[in-house]
Amino acid sequence: MAALVIAEHDNSNLKVATRNAVTAAALCSAEVHVLVLGSGCAPVCAAAAKVAGVSKVLHADSDVLAHGLAENAAAQVLALAQGYSHILFAATASGKNVAPRVAATLDVAQISDITRVISADTFERPIYAGSAIATVQSADAIKVITVRTTGFDAADAGSGAARIEQVPAVADSGKSSYLRSEIAKNDRPELTAAKIIVSGGRAMGSSEKFNDVLTPLADKLGAALGASRAAVDAGYAPNDWQVGQTGKIVAPQLYIACGISGAIQHLAGMKDSKVIVAINKDAEAPIFSVADYGLEADLFVAVPELVRAL
Repeated sequence: MAALVIAEHDNSNLKVATRNAVTAAALCSAEVHVLVLGSGCAPVCAAAAKVAGVSKVLHADSDVLAHGLAENAAAQVLALAQGYSHILFAATASGKNVAPRVAATLDVAQISDITRVISADTFERPIYAGSAIATVQSADAIKVITVRTTGFDAADAGSGAARIEQVPAVADSGKSSYLRSEIAKNDRPELTAAKIIVSGGRAMGSSEKFNDVLTPLADKLGAALGASRAAVDAGYAPNDWQVGQTGKIVAPQLYIACGISGAIQHLAGMKDSKVIVAINKDAEAPIFSVADYGLEADLFVAVPELVRAL
C-alpha cells in the first residue's frame, strides 16, 4: 500500500517541511501520495506534483479547509485513510495538531517525531529531550507518523511529474471556526528553513541589547534570529524565535549561540546543526560540549568585533 503525506502550505506555497516528510515516506513505501487540502491551493498542488518521489497528488479544495482547522483537516485525512499503510505529517504545529486526532479516531498509536526509518514498521525517535534514541516497532495496519524534518533531507523540488487528482472535500465539522490570523511579518528567512541562525540567550540582558548586538551580525550573514526559552520568557525576543524542545527544531548549516548556556531543552532543538559556534564567558557552559567552535569571551565585545571583521 502507498504512503500518504499531508502537505504543509499557506494555500499559495508548498513548505519545505513537506519535502522532508516525502523523503521519510519514500523509505516506508515504494509509492508516495501527497494530500493538499485547502482553498484555492492549485499552485501548491502543482508544486507538490514536481517533488521527486511523489506519484500522485490528491487535491481537496473547499472553504472549510481554507485555514487548516484541525477538526476539518483530520476529517479529510480520515476520509482517505483506509487506502494507505502510512500517513505522515511534518512535526510542526499544524502536523502535531491534526495527527493525534487522526490516530485516535483510527484507534492506532501515533509514532511521533521520527528521525530515521529502519523498515516499514520500525522507526527511531528521540526521547528525554534527545538524550536517548528509542527504536519503535508498530504492528498497526495504518501507521500515523510525525516526521522531525531535521532528520531527513528535503526531496528534490522540481524533478517529478505526478498526476493531480481531485477528491471530494468533507463537510464542516462545526466544532471550531476561524476568526482571524495575527501573522508576524519578518524580512528574514523562516527559522526552520534558514541556513544560518544567530541565537541569543538570557545573557543578552534586554530586548534592546538583543537587537543592538545580534541584528547587525544576522544582517551581515543573511541569517535568521533565534532565542533560547529563557530569553523568550524574559521578553527579550518573540515566541516564534524560540529554539528548543518547546520551541522550534532547527538544523541550519551554521548556528551561532550567543550567551546561551546550553540547557538540555535548548540543545534538543539545535544540536543537529552542521556547524555550531558558541560565544559565552562561562567556560563551563554546557553549550561548549556540542560546539564545533567555542569562544570564551564577553559577547558584548566579541560579537561587535566579529561584525567589524565581516
